[in-house]
Amino acid sequence: MNSERVKLAIAPIGWTNDDMPELGAENSFQQCISEMALAGFTGSEVGSKYPRDPALLKPALAVRGLEICNAWFSTFFAEGKKEQTIREFNETLTFLHSMGAKVIGCSEQSGSIQGLALPVYGQKVIFDDLQWQRVAEGYNLLAELAAEKGMSVCLHHHMGTGIQTPAEIDHFLELVNQNVYLLFDTGHVYASELNQQAVVNVLEKHLARIRHVHLKDCRTEVLKQVIANNSSFMDGVRKGMFTVPGDGDLDFAPIFALLEKSDYHGWMVVEAEQDPALANPFEYALKARQFIRENAGL
Repeated sequence: MNSERVKLAIAPIGWTNDDMPELGAENSFQQCISEMALAGFTGSEVGSKYPRDPALLKPALAVRGLEICNAWFSTFFAEGKKEQTIREFNETLTFLHSMGAKVIGCSEQSGSIQGLALPVYGQKVIFDDLQWQRVAEGYNLLAELAAEKGMSVCLHHHMGTGIQTPAEIDHFLELVNQNVYLLFDTGHVYASELNQQAVVNVLEKHLARIRHVHLKDCRTEVLKQVIANNSSFMDGVRKGMFTVPGDGDLDFAPIFALLEKSDYHGWMVVEAEQDPALANPFEYALKARQFIRENAGL
């Protein structure tokens, strides 16, 4: 892959989990970004410990050769929280634009069970026609707002949400305008379907709409335990259902090949939430960086 077109970042969720802050509470912001740079990455997404004042964040990143490429943003269009979502979106958009980011990764969180003590397999929300309409209209509006700043809105499909499965991803992209894009997450497709081919199929089908990529691997045996034990998403994370590329069961060769064939321009972000006490974030960052170097040529 061409390093002039594709840049590599890593998410701070491997150091401190924003949804479960007790995981990695001991890891500081300074440690996190220093270890990202030491591991060989040039970009980062935004974590809960990151200062939201660009005057503080920019120099801390710049001295380490890092830049911000994206941040998570939760939308709640399906449940009718349009005005609140747009107000908060504009705040996050302004911050990301000031940091030089070109995309904003949004996840529709209406009815999401990802943070609840409910089985992640079998109890996810299913949107009705009205909810889908609200989501599509909302994301079309967000895309217009982002375009005014030269940025793109990307939908982050996610386990436990109303846009999780390949069919739901398809339906979302059919409903929204062409200027609404996809944040493609290898691990979330695999976790949803437990099928390598499903990951390749989603990627191949929607290559033209992908503006941001999360590289996440999965441990199949742990996913099977999550299913068998009716575990929640958070319990699955604690047990290690996700890991960095090359440490799980996904075959990344066809994924890298398709991205290269499509002339993908943008960031590939290692985003693999684990318990830092069990998976040392610096060691796993090094492992991921070496795997990408050997298998993607970056």
